[in-house]
Amino acid sequence: MDRVDTTVDGDALRIYCNDHLAASAGGIGLVRRMLDHHVDDAYEPQLRELLAELQEERAALAATMTAVGIRPNRVKQLVVRVAEKLSRLKPDGRLGRSPLSTVIEFEFLTGAVLLKRAGFETLLGLSEVDNRIDAGLVTRLVEQADRQHRWLGEARRQHAAEVFGGRAERQDDASDT
Repeated sequence: MDRVDTTVDGDALRIYCNDHLAASAGGIGLVRRMLDHHVDDAYEPQLRELLAELQEERAALAATMTAVGIRPNRVKQLVVRVAEKLSRLKPDGRLGRSPLSTVIEFEFLTGAVLLKRAGFETLLGLSEVDNRIDAGLVTRLVEQADRQHRWLGEARRQHAAEVFGGRAERQDDASDT
């Protein structure tokens, strides 16, 4: 028999999960765009791996939502996809792509991975009162997000040092946020 905490606010959980599902579409779109600009360079292999993991995480979140009876909000997902595409129009001082674009993209992804990780932690906590959520899977996704965050932080620091000069060294725990 399923263990389900009936005190959980179903509407809040539906909105929360749909927000994370929609955000995942934006992250996937950004990594795809970055791959267009990092063909045959040092970032390409890790970006390809990141893309595959983000797609897997999105599928895992969608499956978890289905397991707990939450339907995806297609409108919210569409809005995020459109917003991601509109973000490409933001000028950064050049007509074409500039080195600053990669710095900003890595900064955005670094923060987004922390938000995603927090979402997985929330689901992990919920798995203690709702066995429809696969705690083992969510634990693995939290660990995967930690690894992604470490790499993105390193890539961000390295690229920022290439663009602006200075050191690519990590300063403290808060330097990757």
